[in-house]
Amino acid sequence: MASRKQDKKKNKSPRKQKAPRVENGGRGHYGSEQPPDGKPFVVVDTNVFLIDPSAYLKFPDSHLIIPLIVIEELDSFKRELTAIGKAAREIIRTLDDLRSKGPLTEGVSLENGADLRVFILEDPDYEIPPGLDHIAKDNYILACALLISERTAQSVRLVTKDADLRIKADVLGLEAIDYSQDQLDRNHHLYSGQRVFAVEDSLVDDFFSGTPLMADRTADPRPADENGNGNGNGNGGDNGKAPRRIMPPGKEEEPEEETLQIFKEKDGIHLEAPAENPFQINQYITLKSDSRSGLGRIRDDHKLHSLIERAALNISPRNREQRFAMDALLDPEIELVTLAGMAGTGKTLLAIACGLEQILEEKRYRRLLVARPVIPMGRDIGFLPGELGEKLRPWMQPIYDNLEFILGADDDPGNQEGDKRAPAQGTIQYLMQSGLLAVEPLTYIRGRSIPEQYVIVDEAQNLSPHEAKTIITRAGEGTKIVFTGDFFQIDHPYLNLYSNGITFTAQRMRNESIFAHVTLTKGERSRLAELASHLMEG
Repeated sequence: MASRKQDKKKNKSPRKQKAPRVENGGRGHYGSEQPPDGKPFVVVDTNVFLIDPSAYLKFPDSHLIIPLIVIEELDSFKRELTAIGKAAREIIRTLDDLRSKGPLTEGVSLENGADLRVFILEDPDYEIPPGLDHIAKDNYILACALLISERTAQSVRLVTKDADLRIKADVLGLEAIDYSQDQLDRNHHLYSGQRVFAVEDSLVDDFFSGTPLMADRTADPRPADENGNGNGNGNGGDNGKAPRRIMPPGKEEEPEEETLQIFKEKDGIHLEAPAENPFQINQYITLKSDSRSGLGRIRDDHKLHSLIERAALNISPRNREQRFAMDALLDPEIELVTLAGMAGTGKTLLAIACGLEQILEEKRYRRLLVARPVIPMGRDIGFLPGELGEKLRPWMQPIYDNLEFILGADDDPGNQEGDKRAPAQGTIQYLMQSGLLAVEPLTYIRGRSIPEQYVIVDEAQNLSPHEAKTIITRAGEGTKIVFTGDFFQIDHPYLNLYSNGITFTAQRMRNESIFAHVTLTKGERSRLAELASHLMEG
């Protein structure tokens, strides 16, 4: 064993001494001859630009380093007809425009006080650390950051969405962070849109009798902080005591009961929330006593209004959270709704049912538009056989399943067994031909103006914050937009629980009079599905 170690030492070439700096722009020697200016060095990975093409402006007063291989990787993505491809094309055009300021390898000044430089690892004396694949592109980026850290006394930071690359950087003593400009601070918990307060029976009776209940100490609409954490009040969540845990699928958690300060005045009863956790506009409240409970929503008049139980077509709410969701979905004054919850909680079914109700019965909107992001799970959509409609059908099948359930004729005594879907399919086809219903991939929404429509974006957890903003800004006059999704089924490689489009939208839009959010936790698909979610959790 000892001889083997000696052989390794003989065969291993030691890292050579640092060579004197050669004046060749950014070609592998950046920093060694420059006087310290206090600015940190920020080395940016490709995936940061793919999630946010404006990320180059998010590091003010710094030396922003883009390894040359990042440009190569962006080129490989630019032809994709996806949000990632669009982001790649946008940042490539930006870098091309910056060339007018001077050679990128020598650095160009940005408007935020930073300078941007494309870095070429062209140092013959530098070796990638042992144990790392010399061909891997991520390791090239890592080597660039390591070389700069060895050649300068100033701080060097690697910014990447790749957790594996962050781990490798940490092992090698390099500071590495996740890009979190549009990410919720993980010390905050997700906004659920609802709260439960323990009260006396008398307050519930007053609520039902119509006595005005004023929600004092509501949050002021203030700009969100840099991490998108709402309006800067308190800890940005539902509970001022401690962050509420986000439960994995199959693990339900009742909202923690809170206490209120209650004051009776001539104009009604005043409910005062803790200063560190004020009420939010369109937040749903449960007043829970020992024997009864009352459900209400705080509206923009700062009063708690009771909920009226409603149905949409043949769909009625089965639990408290579904009542909250249907109230928001059926209220025309709420123009943007986000529904989050695990599979089987009914979020997509409720959204479609409420949309059809307001189009077919109330004539409030001209059309129901249902869209889903197409996240390939194997072959891309362009290589599937058939025409466009046939290609889209597998991706959109969950939408059609919900439509068939809502529009089905199960109560029709003349409907033959085994053919229960036929009447629903005929109705769906009629609605589509009449222009009252459209089911499309999300790709086709970009660039459009959508007036007087009820728009449902399913699987919205796979949207980036930038994509969520793009979709919402498509809304024309009289349009309502609904995002539905499951935090625990994110397929996008660069998104997580804290950085996806639903989380970002809820944190930025909460406390606005035209927005409401509800998190659903109780599964209603079937007894079997609910039992499996509890007993078969890995």
